[in-house]
Amino acid sequence: MSELKKIIFIVGPTAIGKSEVGFLLAKRIGGEIVSCDSMQIYKEVTIASNKPSVQEMKDVAHHLVDIISVEDEFDVSKFNDLAICAINDVHKRGFVPIVVGGSGLYMQILLDGIFEGAPRNMELRGELISIAKEKGNDCLYGLLKEKDPVAAEKIHPNDLRRIVRILEVCMVENRKHSELKEDRKGLWGRYDISIYCLNCDREMLYDRINKRTDKMFDSGLVDEIRRIECLKLSKTSRGLIGIKEVLTYLSGECELGFAKDLIRQNTRRFAKRQLTWFRKENRVKWIKIDQYGSIIDVVDTIYKDVYSNVE
Repeated sequence: MSELKKIIFIVGPTAIGKSEVGFLLAKRIGGEIVSCDSMQIYKEVTIASNKPSVQEMKDVAHHLVDIISVEDEFDVSKFNDLAICAINDVHKRGFVPIVVGGSGLYMQILLDGIFEGAPRNMELRGELISIAKEKGNDCLYGLLKEKDPVAAEKIHPNDLRRIVRILEVCMVENRKHSELKEDRKGLWGRYDISIYCLNCDREMLYDRINKRTDKMFDSGLVDEIRRIECLKLSKTSRGLIGIKEVLTYLSGECELGFAKDLIRQNTRRFAKRQLTWFRKENRVKWIKIDQYGSIIDVVDTIYKDVYSNVE
């Protein structure tokens, strides 16, 4: 039996049912939810973010929900700090943290840690850019292959911005960028971590997205966005699906029906990007929800897998 403290991840594309699975699992095992969602952090946005109900948050503790205003900027570094703090707090009180959400980036940062790299050296950066202008990107890419062949293999020869940054790190730190990345410290390896990615047939997922969109509008999405329209929205919040399309409608740039169709379309594209990210992650166990009779069956499967080695 593992002596490491448990952390369970429930991830997957938008509208797949992660929140319900996480909630039911938390009730079953005495767990608490740590949100891994880029929208549920905002206090003023409930309908657009499909936030858990007041009753659900009374029944099961939720962390990283309603923590900042739509006027505030938020990034992966802030998420990482807050999420780790929440996970530690849950463990200290003897419960199991269940990380629930669709952000593959947030998940990866939690698992593997953040690579900060060297501080920017504008003088060196300017010199590298000058070399690229005079001798071409190939010259700079060749220099990168000499200094860090492992990093060079993962970068396109024409991606000048990344080539310059990695060379900058190598030269300032006097170490290979790829070696520095390996020094990152995340949760992986220090906890007993189980990661489950929910998925289903594409047609079923798109149907769920369409129904979610209709429910959002029926629940008062337009009024919710109208209430924040006068605020100084951050660049991050203004660009979120559900907010940006309704803002376009409220400004008179499109009809309501068009805004609704745009949300459906953008959500489908977002779900596709989410799945692409998770498919690259070999630590994930996939759960096809359309192969189960009910959500309870999905929860049972996850529970049995997590505690299969517990006597």
